[in-house]
Amino acid sequence: MWFGKSIPAAVLFDLDGTLIDSEHYWMKSERELAQKYGAEWTQEDGNALIGMSLYDSSKIISARIGGALEPQQIIDHLTSAVNDHLKNELPWRPGAKALLMHLKSSGVKTALVTMSMRRTALQVVDAIDFKAFDVVVAGDDVTQGKPHPEPYLKAAELMGVAPGDCVAFEDSITGLLSAEAAGTKAVGIPNMITLPQIEGRVLWPTLEGVGINDLKQLFRNK
Repeated sequence: MWFGKSIPAAVLFDLDGTLIDSEHYWMKSERELAQKYGAEWTQEDGNALIGMSLYDSSKIISARIGGALEPQQIIDHLTSAVNDHLKNELPWRPGAKALLMHLKSSGVKTALVTMSMRRTALQVVDAIDFKAFDVVVAGDDVTQGKPHPEPYLKAAELMGVAPGDCVAFEDSITGLLSAEAAGTKAVGIPNMITLPQIEGRVLWPTLEGVGINDLKQLFRNK
């Protein structure tokens, strides 16, 4: 049993596909870029990049278009295209905003942990009408992207909490592996791809209706 500490000490949110429904913006931008250089880009191609570091995914796209653009050029192009979509609205995933507001009113620390570039993360943070996050860790803030645990370990360190006392929400296999490897109580919220159920993995269908008591239950055996 655990005593004398606040559980969860912090809640860590992935951005694309978990907090906001923005994966289709990335796929549209990827497809249009590939078509511009005469390459095919399918739904399956887009799904394969979900949760992946932009540094890794841009190399795949660069190879697909015959090296017509360098990976950094692809990162810059896709980031600008997606940011343009996000200027119009934040398409929240079900229950995500309500849970964030509930956590902040309860005094629970929160972090945004994303493989999008920091300028995308901060654009989203600045568009939220309350102080939603204590810490932001983006793809250009880490040396190793998801599925490496560095992003989640860094977020926990910046907040001064132990990863094992944190809950992390993810919609991708890559992200789940990162959060699990960091030692958080990782929860998969499936969106555009199926998340495999393996022993010890927690999957919830939605964040709709989730409150702090649900999160505390994740630590019941601690």
